[in-house]
Amino acid sequence: MDGGAFGAGKAGGAFDPQAFIRQPQTILRFVSWVFSIVVFGSIVNEGYVNRMDEVEEHCIFNRNHNACNYGITVGVLAFLSCLLYLALDAYFPQISSVKDRKKAVLSDIGVSAFWAFLWFVGFCFLTNQWQASKPEDNPLNEGGDAARAAITFSFFSIFTWDYMDPSQDSGMPYAPYTNEEDAADAVGTYQQPPPADAFDTETQGYQTQNY
Repeated sequence: MDGGAFGAGKAGGAFDPQAFIRQPQTILRFVSWVFSIVVFGSIVNEGYVNRMDEVEEHCIFNRNHNACNYGITVGVLAFLSCLLYLALDAYFPQISSVKDRKKAVLSDIGVSAFWAFLWFVGFCFLTNQWQASKPEDNPLNEGGDAARAAITFSFFSIFTWDYMDPSQDSGMPYAPYTNEEDAADAVGTYQQPPPADAFDTETQGYQTQNY
């Protein structure tokens, strides 16, 4: 990819789907998107069970509905965030303003760190509640694979969201800011080099003689 402001190619260039899909950041967006589906899909489909003598279903994670609600909520919102930032990644090369590009990159970094934190909390929360679950609350061990899948992919999601594309590092060098006064001072203190004949004063007027 041609270098540009904040890792983007030349602004206004044509969108290349193949190059976009091959980008590591795009691949991880799709991976995070799939992981979020696995987490909330597993809990929605098999995350609620009931005992033989009960009609009401309870969350498989220690009968704590907050655990299931957390996993579903984070999974759905992460799913939507992946779609949003995939669209932003596709539109990013069309942004000509350096300020807008900087805002987009900083937003991406902040949101990624935020979701990595939420997935870390979710992994710890679900793991703790799963370990605290009582066998008598689920004697047939229903939904065990779904619970483990939600925990596992919550853990993987920490790293897929924590990734940062080196080409979009906000610390990339830019020309230093100078105001008009600084620019005027710089122009005023600049001096043109002396003419070449200024260093030839001793030889001026000397003429070679033919013998």
